[in-house]
Amino acid sequence: MTHFAIAGLQLELQASDNLTLVLTKIRQTLLRYPWVQMVVLSELAVDGCALGKAKAMPSDEERALCDVARELGIWLVSGSLYERVEDKVYNTASVINPVGDVVTRYRKMYPFYPYEKNVEAGDRVCTFEVPDVGTFGLSICYDMWFPETSRAMACQGAEVILHPTLTNTHDRDLELAMNRATAVQNQCYVIDVNGAGEQAVGRSLFVGPEGDILHAAGENEEVMITEVDISRVRRTRERGVMGLGQPLKSFRDAGHRYDHQQQDLQDTFLGTLGALELPKLG
Repeated sequence: MTHFAIAGLQLELQASDNLTLVLTKIRQTLLRYPWVQMVVLSELAVDGCALGKAKAMPSDEERALCDVARELGIWLVSGSLYERVEDKVYNTASVINPVGDVVTRYRKMYPFYPYEKNVEAGDRVCTFEVPDVGTFGLSICYDMWFPETSRAMACQGAEVILHPTLTNTHDRDLELAMNRATAVQNQCYVIDVNGAGEQAVGRSLFVGPEGDILHAAGENEEVMITEVDISRVRRTRERGVMGLGQPLKSFRDAGHRYDHQQQDLQDTFLGTLGALELPKLG
């Protein structure tokens, strides 16, 4: 099977305490679209940005998401929840399979510093297999600003990159451009799901493996449905984007190893840029 149906839920969310709403919306989505095989939530959809909500995994919220995935027989990506590990907090997305098991958890590698204070960075990219379908990658919000994360997932075979985000700022246009660039540079689908309401500004985006826009959401609540065709990814990677550039093969075959990959980045030009801190008045 190469076709796989995904629903992204761009929900009108309160600042926190959205679990009941989220569970209701997931069930409503499957009533309307019973052929959907995966539901993707936005970043921090359930509990919002309050670090005080962080809990050890599995938490009650994660268990509730596992229960609804098992009830409906779907894959479910939690968006993310803050995860407490002793004295540390991570921004963690759970991938739940149709029998309600967590198959992997991904910790955001690039918290939105200096704004996302006191959140630890994860240390590895995430890919996972959907049996008889293909390889999926998972990143969270600000991770997309670092092309190394997406290329690393592509090198592990990712054919679809799932990207829960929480953006409520005026740089959303830049993120939309990055989503298209990520898709075409890695010849894969990108499923970007933002929140709405009090949490975020919406404008989620689904992109195909040749940079084509499959769905561009508005700013309000929207249930976005697409059916990805994994054979299209494989065909594009074989023949090139629009029958032209084959960036993954070129990246593989050129043999380049960049100096900065072997250096402490503080010893490069980047070390001259000063501290990572909030801009000051004036």
